[in-house]
Amino acid sequence: MNQASIGVDVGGTKIATGVLRAGELHDRHVQPTPETGWEGVLDAVAAQVRELQGRHPDATLVGVGVPGPLSSDRTRVKFAPNIYGFIDVPLVDGLRDRLAQRVVLENDAKAAALAEAYLGAARGTESSVYVTVSTGIGSGIVLGGKIWRGRHGIAGEIGHITVMPGGPVSGAGLDGALEAVASGTAIARDASYALNRDVSTAEAFALAAQGHPAARRVVNQAMKAIGVALADLQKILDPEVFVIGGGVASVGDPFFQGVQAAADEYAGPFAPVTIRRAQLGTDAGVIGAALAAQQG
Repeated sequence: MNQASIGVDVGGTKIATGVLRAGELHDRHVQPTPETGWEGVLDAVAAQVRELQGRHPDATLVGVGVPGPLSSDRTRVKFAPNIYGFIDVPLVDGLRDRLAQRVVLENDAKAAALAEAYLGAARGTESSVYVTVSTGIGSGIVLGGKIWRGRHGIAGEIGHITVMPGGPVSGAGLDGALEAVASGTAIARDASYALNRDVSTAEAFALAAQGHPAARRVVNQAMKAIGVALADLQKILDPEVFVIGGGVASVGDPFFQGVQAAADEYAGPFAPVTIRRAQLGTDAGVIGAALAAQQG
């Protein structure tokens, strides 16, 4: 994977791009995501790709990472949360028309999983699971150096596994899904209810660290749910390592210690659950999209 490639990470507020060459990211650029619908977003992506290729003519491969589920052939975005007008978007065809070249589409969490597997915390392993805990909870599974997609392309949707039957309803309409219980959104929601005022996720963890009983219960519940989910996945997939990133993980030691303790408890006598912190930060999406382009 030494051929230069361009990675594009499309998010709700920003589009990040860069050129990956010999395992290093160059010429990183960030711009606001247009709020004019999907065609405006594709226009912005195409313009930035052309600009990068003007400076890096050898970067002929292009990969794009987008949040949300993709069609089974990875040519369309079914819907992308928090990106205005991103419903049933023919992204691959749209960019091919604008750029006159092939484009590889990937889910953003799966792209980040690929990045961490090749150049980050899971480097050197044959199997890893990347989990991002942020506004929602996403994941990507890497086996033998490639993303494992499953029969219908949904493998890795850890945020939508049920951990609390009858619990809060998720954005997908499922009760008790992991992201409805343990995402940053869920932690802020539950802490705000428990304290009867608006509480952010960061404040909930800060109050828990100070010994506030209600805040401690909220964050402990979230960390336990994540740990239980990882322990279950260890029994099913038996990966070498789990890599956790995302905004909630940036809390640091208290979060990782809580998740590890729950994972250890529920792994029982089976294989230990090895958890590492993501290393690539906000570059993971761009790097992963560029790697996806190289893999085709």
